[in-house]
Order: sequence, then structure tokens, then C-alpha cells
Amino acid sequence: MDPFTTYTGTIAVVPGDNIDTDRIIPARFLSRVSRSGYGELLFNDVRGPEFILDKPEASGTSILVVGTNFGCGSSREHAVWAIQQGGYRAVIAKKTDASPGYSDIFRQNAANCGLLLAECNGEDHAVLTGAGTGATSRIDLPNQTITVNGQTIGFEINEATKQALIAGLDLIGTTLIYAKEIDDFESKHNAFVPAR
Repeated sequence: MDPFTTYTGTIAVVPGDNIDTDRIIPARFLSRVSRSGYGELLFNDVRGPEFILDKPEASGTSILVVGTNFGCGSSREHAVWAIQQGGYRAVIAKKTDASPGYSDIFRQNAANCGLLLAECNGEDHAVLTGAGTGATSRIDLPNQTITVNGQTIGFEINEATKQALIAGLDLIGTTLIYAKEIDDFESKHNAFVPAR
């Protein structure tokens, strides 16, 4: 994975809470055998002239700003792949006392695939939505800040996920950090062979 430290892009504000994975990528597209070709299917069933990502101001956007509980519903890595292949490097959600920014399974799938998920409180989230689709934003992952229209706000992220994104490590890469220790262990232990 590419390391993520700082990133500057334009935001697309996708309104609404509880946007589920079937809305992000409809289930009928999950039978593909390859991991590619999902970007064009992002939000397939709600696309059209009135959908924000199809409006001129959303052209070239690369940061999604969404409501609460984004990615709820059934587990599918395909939803993360569709977002990434649609050209998005990060998703910023609103977290409230009553609702998380993301569903747990979606959050883990995103971490495994290298998609940054940031969570803001309602006041900070309003700064982003107020800036509107097409506004330029800078994300600083090490310092956990987002800057838009001269305002800087903070965001939350799990520390282990943050460090893996900064280092550009997926689950396999995180394991391979310990390759020498694994090799040392395996060289000192015989393979288990059941007794006859």
C-alpha cells in the first residue's frame, strides 16, 4: 500500500446517515472474480443528474464527507474497493453520542485495504459540509487534522490503524515486520508430526 501522511484534494459531500454497503456497491455486482472494475459501480443505483457525485462541482473530488454510521449493512470489501477505485483516498464521517461514524466491519475492511476513515464531531463536521462539494481540503494524518477554507479541525482514528496507514502496511505487511522473528522461531522448532 502507498503510505498516507498528508493529502490535499477536493471534497464531495454525500448527505445522509446510515448509508449501507449495498448502496455503496449493490450486491448483484459482488460475483466478479477480480478485484478491479468496481469504481464505475460506486453508488450505482442512486447515480444520475441529481446525485452529488454526478454534478459538475464533484468532478475530480477525492475525499468523501459523509454522515454517521457509513458502511453499515453487510460486510463487503467491495464497498471499500469501489470507493478507492472511484478515486477517493479518504472518507470523513460524523460521530455522535448516539452513532459511530462507521460500522465496525466497514472500518476494519477499510483499514485492511488502506482507505483512511476519519471521524469528526458534529461541529467540526459542519465546517466540512459548510465548505461544500468542490472545496479543497488538506488531511494531515500524523497530526490528525483537516484544513478547509483556512479552518483546521481535528479527527479521531484508531492509533494502530493510523500507524499502519502512515507506514503503508496492510495486514500481511504488518506481519512481515516480524519476518526475522518468525524465521528464528521456525528454525528452532520441529514441525508437528502426529504419533502413529
